[in-house]
Amino acid sequence: MIHSFIFSEGKLVGRDLELEALRLVQGDKGLVLWVDLENPTDAEIKDILEGLFHFHPLAIEDCVTPSPLPKIEDYDDYLFMVTHAVDFSRAGKFATTELDLFLGKEFLVTFHRTPLKSVQTALDRVGKSTARGPDRLAHTLLDHLVDNYQPVMDELRLELEELEESVLNATSSQQKLVNELLTVRSDFSKLRHIVRPQRDVIDRLARGDSRFIRATLLPYYRDLRDNLARLEDSANGFHERLMMAFDIYLNKAAFEANEGIKFLTALTAVTLPAVMVGGWYGMNFEHMPELRSPHGYLIASGFTLVSTVLMAIYLKKKKWF
Repeated sequence: MIHSFIFSEGKLVGRDLELEALRLVQGDKGLVLWVDLENPTDAEIKDILEGLFHFHPLAIEDCVTPSPLPKIEDYDDYLFMVTHAVDFSRAGKFATTELDLFLGKEFLVTFHRTPLKSVQTALDRVGKSTARGPDRLAHTLLDHLVDNYQPVMDELRLELEELEESVLNATSSQQKLVNELLTVRSDFSKLRHIVRPQRDVIDRLARGDSRFIRATLLPYYRDLRDNLARLEDSANGFHERLMMAFDIYLNKAAFEANEGIKFLTALTAVTLPAVMVGGWYGMNFEHMPELRSPHGYLIASGFTLVSTVLMAIYLKKKKWF
């Protein structure tokens, strides 16, 4: 699907034009063109990216092929960016959606395979506000994209708090708890691997390294960079909390295992006198103390009982059970 918007002096003057009309608009240096490709067909990709804008083949390849990490590339007439929107739900778990941008002096081309909240919000507002250039449109898209990170962070924080409570209170089975810990750790790792490169991309724009970003917009891009920096700090803090919860779980499991070993050891120690006496008198010797005495059985039983009680008292004082 192709959406197109034409701006003149910051005002929307046309939208969703045919391909030939877009060629005429592109040739008019006084107009600003935004083309949004949402899950386009191969023919639409060829017509827009190759036929209309003549983008570099490597940029087109990076665009149509999913990229695992954000990136930015400078070309002669435009700037190519790969960014990622994030989404999280308890059912669908953590997911990312790629948003590619081609930013020129008088055009902006966006490419995404699935619908994005940030793009839809910008599309809804494009006719209600004044767009002052492609760099401003790009900032609007990136700003909405970064804003949508916060609900994801809130959901991950809630899940982390539930996991911490489960670890401390042992409200879940061990196997289920381990699976949940590993899943959330994977989600946080994916988030950290997305946020840091994305911050680096925005940082390059915020420093004014690109000629496609006007100086008046640099403070806005710096604000985006700062927001991503805060998100990165939060993600790192959540990841450290998760590692602490994992360490607590491992220590708790090791403590419970040690308690079980202590109990079995104490049980063995308590039965040791009976085993020793029974083993001694079970030997087939002809001459053995108390073997022929009428009181031998009582003496052996009494010795066994007293030894067992004394051993139990000793272990109780040592708090082994």
